[in-house]
Amino acid sequence: MVIVDTSVWVDYFNGVENAESNWLEWHLDEQRLGLTTIILSEILQGLGDEKTAALVEAELLQFEIFEGTSRKLAVQSARNYRTLRNHGKTARKTVDVLIATFCIEEQHSLLHRDRDFDPFEELLGLSVIHP
Repeated sequence: MVIVDTSVWVDYFNGVENAESNWLEWHLDEQRLGLTTIILSEILQGLGDEKTAALVEAELLQFEIFEGTSRKLAVQSARNYRTLRNHGKTARKTVDVLIATFCIEEQHSLLHRDRDFDPFEELLGLSVIHP
């Protein structure tokens, strides 16, 4: 399963071409793709009106949507945050810590365009798609 981060969905929906949005376009029908409820919320928050939000939501609901938080995930996310910090890498956003930890714990790969995930790959074994 490949979890697609907000950073890629936003570019995809806005027609921005880059390696990650192109990868998503090419693999929409042939790869098992998903997102977390946190990613869904981030995407929908960024839209300007209800009509667009409804259209985007309908399109995203075609993919597997995972509950992104639980007590176990929250505790492990905090542990991962401390591990990174102890290695001199401070995660800037709690949301990214939760997404990365979810992918690590559930053994999903992540497609992203956000440098905040790099330390998770480098130090904690996050599987990342590099198109």
